[in-house]
Amino acid sequence: MSLLITGIVVWSLTHLFPAILPATRDGLVRKLGENPYRGLFALVILGSLILIVLGWRQAVPSALYAPPFAANPVISVLILIAFILFFAAGAPGNIKRFVRHPQMVGTMLWGVAHLLTNGSTRAVALFGGLTIWAIVEVLMCNRRDGKWQKPEPAALRLDVIPVVIGSVLFAAVLYFHGSLFGVPAIPG
Repeated sequence: MSLLITGIVVWSLTHLFPAILPATRDGLVRKLGENPYRGLFALVILGSLILIVLGWRQAVPSALYAPPFAANPVISVLILIAFILFFAAGAPGNIKRFVRHPQMVGTMLWGVAHLLTNGSTRAVALFGGLTIWAIVEVLMCNRRDGKWQKPEPAALRLDVIPVVIGSVLFAAVLYFHGSLFGVPAIPG
């Protein structure tokens, strides 16, 4: 379990670093250059993902609680919305007029949905840890960035792209969930 938790902590601290210490981040960019900084950031994130995957596989799950939902359509809807929000963060469109941090809100929905269907120690560590990280990230970014300046309205056709990409990826993950993660998303 310690490997999994270490990966989550490294992931969280690395992502929180620019929001918590923006001057230090800017100093590193000046010292290293933008692309080398991004490369270093990506390597640390990749390392944290490797720790998370290895830690997940290594951790022996034990039950903490009985999950309130199992294969409930509500969970699928939450995950679908999470995927759409995740892709809306990088796309022009109206979703960002209503959700300030769509990627983080998507991560929160994804985490909560998984906590509603998984009550094991490793599930709580992973999904709870990443949900807490996303909440802290939103709070820190809001503090750093100040009052929200909502984007101007955009053409509705621009909202189609994240909806389609998120929906297609959701369907693929739903279909391959068992082979990718060892647990079928829909039992049976």
